[in-house]
Amino acid sequence: MKSFEYTITDPVGIHARPAGILAKKAKEFAGSTVTIEKGGKAENVLKLMGVMKLGVKQGDVVTIRVEGGDEEAVAAQVEEFFKENL
Repeated sequence: MKSFEYTITDPVGIHARPAGILAKKAKEFAGSTVTIEKGGKAENVLKLMGVMKLGVKQGDVVTIRVEGGDEEAVAAQVEEFFKENL
């Protein structure tokens, strides 16, 4: 398992548009599971409503975990997505 923490910088936090793009990106990683955790609650990023229910706001620190094949490469791509979009 590979994980990293990220502080959300988007003024609106994680809302429908970036959550949907993140889910679409995660579908590209066959064989890997990407989860996001905030406040002790975790959700698979493919579950759009679950991610939105976490209520991630600007300034919140989230933990991203990647499990499965090629974790290093997948984690790097997901981290880049967060930097560019959130």
